[in-house]
Amino acid sequence: MKNILYLLFFFAAQTTYAQLKNGANVPDMQFSTLLNAPVNSISLKQLKGKIVLIEFWATWCGSCLVAMPHLKTLQAKYPKTLQVIAVTDETEKRAGLYIKAKPANFWFAVDTGRKVAEVFPHQLIPHSILIGEDGKLIAATDPEAITEKVMDSLISKQQVHLPEKKDNLVSHDALIKQSFSATDSVQYRFMMQPEIKGGPGLSTTWMDNKTFSGRRLTCINLPLTTLYMLANGSFSYGRTIDETKSDKNAPVYCLDLIVKSGIDLLPALQKELAKRFDLQAKVTPMIKDVQVLRITDPAKFQTITRNSSGIRTYYSRHGEIDQAAITMADFADFLENYGIGKLVVDETGSKDKFDIKFSYQPENPRSLLDILSGMGLGLNIDQRPVNMLVLYKK
Repeated sequence: MKNILYLLFFFAAQTTYAQLKNGANVPDMQFSTLLNAPVNSISLKQLKGKIVLIEFWATWCGSCLVAMPHLKTLQAKYPKTLQVIAVTDETEKRAGLYIKAKPANFWFAVDTGRKVAEVFPHQLIPHSILIGEDGKLIAATDPEAITEKVMDSLISKQQVHLPEKKDNLVSHDALIKQSFSATDSVQYRFMMQPEIKGGPGLSTTWMDNKTFSGRRLTCINLPLTTLYMLANGSFSYGRTIDETKSDKNAPVYCLDLIVKSGIDLLPALQKELAKRFDLQAKVTPMIKDVQVLRITDPAKFQTITRNSSGIRTYYSRHGEIDQAAITMADFADFLENYGIGKLVVDETGSKDKFDIKFSYQPENPRSLLDILSGMGLGLNIDQRPVNMLVLYKK
């Protein structure tokens, strides 16, 4: 299924090892491609006597990047007793470009074969593995749980208790089938259930499924505010004002909605949510600072591949796009949500459909601007009326 919005980032590791229990001996493993380290390769056994923090991450994972300063702080405070190793399955070149733009004081390991990841099965990143000086697993947890207080306790040989991160290792396709199986003959159905523990946060409108395309919406582990954003026209976080002050610990929900026709999908979702919750939504135009997408070089703009297949594809994530049959308005949405992180308004005036594929370095904003320039496009700051979704309670 395409047209999937990942709100918690998904990392699929092939799992040949059972999940280790806290206190178990961690099997020896080789970090065979080290970057930003005094050696090119090292084994876990060679690090015995140090606390080892293995951080699974990726350059496209926003939550992972937020954790990086915290890891730098820990490594700086405990240089002799702690070794942080950030592990990615991206290429050595990509990791190297990140390190060049964002220098760090800890090591990076390239694990394209996912040999290290196999030892610690998980689906969501960031994923932190803390190993004691004796080579035993302390915990699989989230990076923010590994605090200076935790480190001081470990150095003082005191026992620590960290929140355990247990991922649901079922693929997202299988997870949807398990929770919301449906036959092709279903014309209307609404199902809702609580959080699927350890599962990813996602939504899909089944755009590559002939039976359900555009008339089915499935959501896994999304907060109520996000469901209302989807119901009112897929508003982004940048175009939403949440006056309810909901926090990151708010409950999340899973739902599956099937309607007879795509035109009924969002009205039906609005109606079903209104039956169950007291949250209110209104769309209000506001004057906002925006980045205006314009054609700066018509000749270069004409070199962008025009779509000939008529087949729409939807792949995009932070730092990368590979979409076919998209409009400039669609491209502006990509720039807003996965590119510059600011409101973007399309004023190219183009009605063509394009095939656009490229990757850039999120840690180096100039790299994206250079790509746009090569496409004959540019962004200029201005003010425009923007429809904003306001969420509130009566």
